[in-house]
Amino acid sequence: MAGTVALMTVHPDIQKVLDARGVRRLSMMTVEEARASHFEGATAGPPGPDMDDVSDLSIADVRVRRYRPVEATGAAIVYFHGGGWVLGSIETHDRQCRQLAHGSGATVFNVDYRRAPEHPFPAAYDDALVVTRHVLEAGASLGVDPNRVGLAGDSAGGNLAAAVAIGSRNSVGPDIRAQLLIYPAVDAEMTSASHHENADGPFLSTAEMAWFYGHYRMDHDAKDWRLSPIHAEDLSGLPPALVVTAELDPLRDEGEAYANRLANAGVRATAVRYAGVSHGFFGWAHRAEPSRRLMEQATHWLRTEL
Repeated sequence: MAGTVALMTVHPDIQKVLDARGVRRLSMMTVEEARASHFEGATAGPPGPDMDDVSDLSIADVRVRRYRPVEATGAAIVYFHGGGWVLGSIETHDRQCRQLAHGSGATVFNVDYRRAPEHPFPAAYDDALVVTRHVLEAGASLGVDPNRVGLAGDSAGGNLAAAVAIGSRNSVGPDIRAQLLIYPAVDAEMTSASHHENADGPFLSTAEMAWFYGHYRMDHDAKDWRLSPIHAEDLSGLPPALVVTAELDPLRDEGEAYANRLANAGVRATAVRYAGVSHGFFGWAHRAEPSRRLMEQATHWLRTEL
């Protein structure tokens, strides 16, 4: 396990992004308003790196965008976007997926899973699992090595990556090689200390997390491991994990607790807390130094593990 020394102020690059974003409390919006606001902010800025090929596919009726980098290594990353299971899409995370593919050399599959409230839990998990299984079983036909597949996701996408790693553990066929969990939501009970310390977080608040869970979880058991991976009874035998948390994020402590649970179960897990940053900073590599540092760390780790 590893971490960073806490920094009690917001990094100046992150502050500039937050200032430009302005006040935006999703919990006060309708779903349609929140989606439009999120899309506008997430798609602003320059495009990601050029790819050798970008193709939209349909896998088990789920739309998936495949990014093959110019210097593809044969490895693959199945990526699940953030957005609280309500917001986000292939388009909002296009830049990040291009950056991951470019830096890691892996072909990235960006999964457009069904969103709540139209499709509540476990629809997103089911879509994430079926796409992952297809890549593992039919990777050669998709231009990748099925023995070199990793999972990655941010926020709600980190939740899906963690849950799919558990759900795939006992499947017949190739094993998942790695899981990159970026400020993952892993505990629907939302009782960790950082939910109080960062209740009014500069990018994500505890009230907004409750809003997301209200649309996705509905009345399902908060301890169902597909919803809250931290409550899975057995975490042994899972792939190596890099768990990234943000100091000013309500989800910080649950992510770090999950990394500790993985390590205690014998999984090679590393937790890294980025100081002075908020939730959402993974998508700001074009504007903020900590975000660029995270992208470099994530792609180096993926290249090494895959």
